[in-house]
Amino acid sequence: MKILLLEDNERLSKLIVESLQEKNYKVDWFDNGKKAMQSIYDGYDCFILDINVPGIDGLTLLNEIKSMDETTPCIIISANVDLETIKEAYCKGCSEYLKKPFYIYELETKVEKLCRHNVCSVQLKENYCYDIEKEKLYNNNEEIKLSKKEILLLNLFVKNLEHIITFEQIEQYVWEGDLTSMDNIRALVKRVRKKLPHDTIISQGGMGYKFETKSKEL
Repeated sequence: MKILLLEDNERLSKLIVESLQEKNYKVDWFDNGKKAMQSIYDGYDCFILDINVPGIDGLTLLNEIKSMDETTPCIIISANVDLETIKEAYCKGCSEYLKKPFYIYELETKVEKLCRHNVCSVQLKENYCYDIEKEKLYNNNEEIKLSKKEILLLNLFVKNLEHIITFEQIEQYVWEGDLTSMDNIRALVKRVRKKLPHDTIISQGGMGYKFETKSKEL
């Protein structure tokens, strides 16, 4: 599970990152909302957002996240206890509002609960299904073997359904920040395409790819 943390308090951020990593979560920490905005399309399973941070505030970021993905859980962590602010956060789609100061265990529990109850499988075209929790692809309940990078690519696609995924996003997410070539990216996409129904991964004019789960009507 991959989590984006937006928090400008370095000490608190380190505590959160360390505690979640002990639970086997991968956490990307940002102390600036503008920088975090550039990464929200990278296939996260959960967002943890402070409100009052440099660059772009957490509520604006929350609004942007929910405009492209209504299902991924978002937790607000804030010292702001104003009722109107809390109402605004929930109206924009936050899953939980955790008031500072809080016990790290509280946050761990909320993350675990929200990730567990999030959508765990995606029905693809024909009789294909991808189980996000188990990271397994099925055709008529028969498992199709996937490599580690093929799993990462599918995770990225299913968390961003109907959105264009750029080559840069694939490189960042699948190769985990390491540089790779366009040939490697295209070869990986080609391998995954062969394991999916026709026209599931659609090329987007040199920008990247779009993952479609619905067959086009004739």
